[in-house]
Amino acid sequence: MKKRTVLVSGASIAGPTLAFWLHRFGFDVTIVERADELRLGGQNIDVRDEAQKIVQMMGLESKIRAANTGELGVRFVDANHHIKAEFPKGNSGFGTTELEILRGDLAKILYDATKENVSYIFGDYITAIEDAENEVTVTFKNTSPRSFDLVIAADGIRSTTRKLMFGDEPVVKYIGVYCSYLTIPRIESDNAWAYWYNAPGSRVLNIRPDNEGTTRASFSFLSPEKGYEKLDITEQKEILKQTFTDAGWQSVRILDALVASKDVYFDSISQVKAPRWTKGRCAMVGDAAYCPTPMTGMGASLSIVGAYVLAGELSKYKNHHEAFEAYEKLLRPYVQDIQNLPPGVPWMAHPKTKMGIAIFNTVLGIASSKIVKKISKLFSGKEKKESKERIHLPKYD
Repeated sequence: MKKRTVLVSGASIAGPTLAFWLHRFGFDVTIVERADELRLGGQNIDVRDEAQKIVQMMGLESKIRAANTGELGVRFVDANHHIKAEFPKGNSGFGTTELEILRGDLAKILYDATKENVSYIFGDYITAIEDAENEVTVTFKNTSPRSFDLVIAADGIRSTTRKLMFGDEPVVKYIGVYCSYLTIPRIESDNAWAYWYNAPGSRVLNIRPDNEGTTRASFSFLSPEKGYEKLDITEQKEILKQTFTDAGWQSVRILDALVASKDVYFDSISQVKAPRWTKGRCAMVGDAAYCPTPMTGMGASLSIVGAYVLAGELSKYKNHHEAFEAYEKLLRPYVQDIQNLPPGVPWMAHPKTKMGIAIFNTVLGIASSKIVKKISKLFSGKEKKESKERIHLPKYD
């Protein structure tokens, strides 16, 4: 029996995870990636909850643990580096999780797990899609057109493949924050803790450890939507310099590193809201379909869960329409739950005044205190553990 062919656009997290499961379920999978090679940069992400169960089923949990960043937890500090609150790894639902890893390291693990069974095309991308009754004909930038049974967009929040499939129907909803990530040289005072610093004017600086001998840093700040993500990198660096020059703490160090950095990522923090994730023989998964924002801490995990469910439902139904319908029905409540940001996000984490910062740090200090932790343990029984399962993962043959 002829295998069903699937083209996946994007070789980060969602795409290779989808390809892994599609291959296991008997599909012939090709991944096309715009970059000339695997993108190994990026910041700390984590694999948690239901996604952790999936990487266990994939046999990859031990590799993810081995590539752990070694982060011990998160410390909130003032301009003089005095610790105001501390959340150790695994001691709360906040901050560092059990499987903390660099995005590029996770992408490499997923690539290595699929490269023998999945065809990868690097340095190319889709320019046109003709979705017919029996097949999808795809035009590429650099290679000859090909036909597939299905085409899946998994190329991130700024997905160009999504645009070809759905036009302007999906909405990228800005939530009021600009954020930039970069890698900076490690210095002697850096350790295995992540540090969070609030500066007046709704500005935040972060540094986090990695497992490569460097340090990961980030800027974030509240702002009306100004289209900064569309500017070139030189203009973006200038905006960051103007915004954080007087921020205090380690702003000078990070801005000095910014000048020469070649791995700067600058974007508006947004969610993707799409009334549907499938159309004809096309579908989308991961950030391209339902980016929840880094504020949720669930971007990578949601991509893994979504990819597993989409592949599983396609294996379950011979008719792709039925599979797509089941995928949306099962996953949409889970996505909506994750995208439902708590009240006050992101403004609460970006207080504007010195007084607001003092209150913010005081509240966190109380929340991280030993007394509160002891009290919370009294209420961390069976019911709380069961409530963590926000989606029941089907077992697919």
